[in-house]
Amino acid sequence: MFVFAIAVLFKLCSIQFIDGDKYRAMAQKRSIKAFEIPANRGNVYSADGSLLATSIPKYDVGIDAVTSSDNNFKKYIKPLCDSLAVFTGKSSGSIERKIKKARNTKDQYLLLLRNLSYSEFIRIRSFPLFKLGSIRGGFVYSQKTKREHPLGSIAERSIGYERIDENGYATRVGIDGAFGKDYLRGENGRRLKQRIGKGEWKPIRDANEIEPKNGYDIYTTIDVNIQDIAHHSLLGQLEKYEAEHGCVVVMDVKTGEIKAIANLGRNREGKYYERLNYAVGESHEPGSTFKVMAMMVALEDKVIDTSTVIDTKNGRKMFYGRPINDSGAGHGKISAAKTLEVSSNIGLATIVDDNYSKQPEKFLKRLRDWRLDKELGVSIIGEGEPVIPKPGDKIWSRNALPSMAYGYNMQLTPLQTLAFYNAIANKGELIKPRFLRAVKEFDRNIEVFEKEVLVDKICSDETLLKIKDILKNIVERGTGERLYSKTFSMAGKTGTARADYANIEEWLKDRKYVSSFAGYFPADKPKYSCIVVIHKPSTKVGYYGADVSGPVFKRIAQKIYTDTPLIDEIDSVEFQNPQVVQDFEKFNTISNTYKTIMPNLIGIPAMDAVAFLENMEVKVKVKLKGSGVIKSQSISKDKKLKFNQTIVLEAS
Repeated sequence: MFVFAIAVLFKLCSIQFIDGDKYRAMAQKRSIKAFEIPANRGNVYSADGSLLATSIPKYDVGIDAVTSSDNNFKKYIKPLCDSLAVFTGKSSGSIERKIKKARNTKDQYLLLLRNLSYSEFIRIRSFPLFKLGSIRGGFVYSQKTKREHPLGSIAERSIGYERIDENGYATRVGIDGAFGKDYLRGENGRRLKQRIGKGEWKPIRDANEIEPKNGYDIYTTIDVNIQDIAHHSLLGQLEKYEAEHGCVVVMDVKTGEIKAIANLGRNREGKYYERLNYAVGESHEPGSTFKVMAMMVALEDKVIDTSTVIDTKNGRKMFYGRPINDSGAGHGKISAAKTLEVSSNIGLATIVDDNYSKQPEKFLKRLRDWRLDKELGVSIIGEGEPVIPKPGDKIWSRNALPSMAYGYNMQLTPLQTLAFYNAIANKGELIKPRFLRAVKEFDRNIEVFEKEVLVDKICSDETLLKIKDILKNIVERGTGERLYSKTFSMAGKTGTARADYANIEEWLKDRKYVSSFAGYFPADKPKYSCIVVIHKPSTKVGYYGADVSGPVFKRIAQKIYTDTPLIDEIDSVEFQNPQVVQDFEKFNTISNTYKTIMPNLIGIPAMDAVAFLENMEVKVKVKLKGSGVIKSQSISKDKKLKFNQTIVLEAS
């Protein structure tokens, strides 16, 4: 026993004096730990300053029932519980019993309140006992942030988010995801906490070791009013046609700013929500909206003119052993312009095949010059890759060019198609679609985003003039004539493309289409360009672009100009007749200079005559008939007027 006691004493001395620092460090490491305090993400704003996304701090509040002195605990526990009772609606007695039990059991962290707002947190912090702080009052809290979208589901996918899982893997979506790392995220702070058992940690001090630095704010190009119009116009049409999904993009013609972007997909319950960013990320065969590009290549190369006669047969024509069909019974021999107006597949395939089958590279070079084979490079992550095949590719064949002429055997995203139509409206200048205006810290600009030109001029003014005239006629008398309005002008192209047709037998049993409309408005002085794409509408209800997507385009265009205030320069509405001005100056001079001399009022409006005479301080009676021009006066001109005299005027 004596030897054992000596061994224990030796070990104690060894731990205390030899290995003491090591074990103390290990103990402190296990009981005290630095926790990160997430910085508040910057806010995302619309173009007019409306809040699109914000980080809201939330607080959990508890009490260390042990750390307070007996005097402080006895003095303030009742007032604290009374204050908590008013705040929570619970009884003061039940709260007091709960806290006293925690003190008896040496509980150093009793959770009292969850998910408090900042104003609620400040209020709780001022309660009796808590206002003494963490050491004397036992006040314990933890902070977290929650990302919220004030507009709800509207543009939710485009505004986006950034989520990082427990393994550090980040999922970044939309504007929030694209700019989270560089601007929105900020720098996290740090706070020391002490382990108090059972996986619970308590802050050691009131203040943080390192204060978090909040992220910068982002100002987007989104117009809240236009976004609301686009969202609900698309939603209504998706529900009407029981479509699978769809998207809408509205773009400012001159600046390239995206004013609205809506992406709605259907869930299992048949409800639509912002499921994926189809406008930016979904590449698909554009169908007839690409016919405009094919026609422009031929016009720019001058291999045809708008008046060139094209034989579209009776609605069916063979190309290298494969038939191409037009809807209906065909159009026969029509002009090249008419082939686009009626959206003839045969017409465009004939134009392209006749002029480029022996030199396909000439046709493809134009498309590459227009950057149709490249991504736009927009700021949002996940842009779909365009597909423009060339000789030697797996999908290239003798039928490749005729198919491409009417929008098949190739792929573009809706935003890539819209950018080209916007260039037509913008006098040939191809602009990168832009989602951001500026990054700010309060009122200080961190970075400002300007218009970025991708191609200075896509084609000649002559080609632009011709294609704009055709696009206008498409709405007035072509495939989009159902959208025509005498009071409001639009220009654009309808599109109807087959979807999921790899197995033609299965497709014939259950036909699926993609309906689209791309264009701009007003037709003569374009302010906005827009594209609407709706996937797989119910064929029982309808599937043509003019029926499904076109009405959404029209509704958006009309509502923007009826619901959205526009500031534009207008010509002066003032009109001056020289004779009227001369008469007015003459009578005004007489009435102010010779207040006792009767002027000649014959032929002037009654309202002016009354004003002249009242200025001369005489009484006036008017006998009004007809248009109100003075025909006679009771006192002749140049007569001297008496004081308080009454003058009778007759007007007809």
